[in-house]
Amino acid sequence: MDTFKIITEAHKGFAYLILLAGIIFIVALLATMFGYSGKISKLLRKSTLFTMILFHIQLIVGILMLVFSPGLKGAMESGTLMSNSASRFSYVEHPVSMLIGVILMTIIYKYMKSHETIAMKIVIMGVIAFALFAYAFPWARVFPTVFA
Repeated sequence: MDTFKIITEAHKGFAYLILLAGIIFIVALLATMFGYSGKISKLLRKSTLFTMILFHIQLIVGILMLVFSPGLKGAMESGTLMSNSASRFSYVEHPVSMLIGVILMTIIYKYMKSHETIAMKIVIMGVIAFALFAYAFPWARVFPTVFA
């Protein structure tokens, strides 16, 4: 089996895990925000930790995927990286959005580790991180039967 194919399948597999962990994180985050005390629960702490870990693993796998990608090399050589919307999304917008999401999740985790109550800035960062993830998520590639 080709190295790029293995990395692509790993990237796709982690996408399902991140989707599940991200949904749990957002639900726990919003439940804490709308809760009476605003205290950070164990569920929110653990979901933040697992979501951050999965985001970091996915980032590493994604970087490997970019390194071994024949499509990126072809787009760079032909000069269509930014002019072709599909290659621009795959090789520029998707990685940058995900990198920003990873950075935000790391900041959120550091905050959750050292504070007992939630702050509105953390909720906003969490929503932005998940929104960036949802924007850059290749829905049609991961769920081809639903979005075809």
